[in-house]
Amino acid sequence: MVECIFTIDYEIYGNGDGSLGELIYEPAERLMAIFRKWNVRFVPFIEVAELEMIETKVTDPAIDLVKNQIRDFYREGFELGLHIHPQWYNAVYKDGRWLLDYGEYNLCILPQERIVQIVDRSIAYLRDVLGEANFTPFSFRAGNWLFQPTQPAAKVLAARGVKVDSSVFKGGRQQQHKLDYRRSEANGYFWRFRDDVNIPNQNGLLLEIPIYTLMVPFWEMATPKRVGLQQKGFSVAQTGKAQLYRFLDFLRFSYPLKFDFCRMTINELTQMMEKIIKNDERDPTSFRPIVAIGHTKDLVDFETIEAFICYLVDKKIKFSTFEKIYGKCV
Repeated sequence: MVECIFTIDYEIYGNGDGSLGELIYEPAERLMAIFRKWNVRFVPFIEVAELEMIETKVTDPAIDLVKNQIRDFYREGFELGLHIHPQWYNAVYKDGRWLLDYGEYNLCILPQERIVQIVDRSIAYLRDVLGEANFTPFSFRAGNWLFQPTQPAAKVLAARGVKVDSSVFKGGRQQQHKLDYRRSEANGYFWRFRDDVNIPNQNGLLLEIPIYTLMVPFWEMATPKRVGLQQKGFSVAQTGKAQLYRFLDFLRFSYPLKFDFCRMTINELTQMMEKIIKNDERDPTSFRPIVAIGHTKDLVDFETIEAFICYLVDKKIKFSTFEKIYGKCV
């Protein structure tokens, strides 16, 4: 059985550039309208650190629209996931630009006390926005997918009621940040984990439901649509060293193609789903939660998104959220 979980990282560019209105509020409104039309839901992963800092420093008047939109999500049954880019919390706004603290880029390598501070602060901000003192995010996605080393961050999240992580993309590797998800390629569509998110552990604290990927020759990543969006969001803060690391990440025969409904063409999306459907037909007893990813800052091709939803409806693929499928996984 196949169920599709659409997720969207709700954020501006990684170096702090861009407006909330253009990169979050307006595209999310259009996406929400499409999903309302089909009476289905997606999971917005709310990047709370940047929103809190933007509100605190009063740098973008659209913050009130964004907060109201988050409340609309909650009222209308969209599952709100927790997404954290911790480099924002020590950020300084100077001469019209954000100077982020890249020393805190990876939440997982910070001291446990600092991880606790950041997670608690993030959840507290979401609760304040929603006006819900007991709100607990059901799912989590790490900034830049960095969920290694897995402990103690996983333990901190689990202790606060988070049940699901969706940071892993099988086959993923980022040499600059020592991220390596290649070992997870041997895993199924979901698994519990404890010490290492790559390694299944039936007594694990959290459930991993990874972003769906397909290993493809690296040159298949260079489609005009994907390259155009990549260049649009290219961070001026990215150093020559960072670019070299990025080149080295691609320097292998096969590369993980994420199931990205913003960056893929309709042919790519349907071809990937056709392979999933064929596998399901060969083994219909297995449960296959398929996580698709997008970013509000990449939301430009709404025609493709609606066409893909039409395709899924025609194929009778169910739309779901992490909370709804959790019981089927555990």
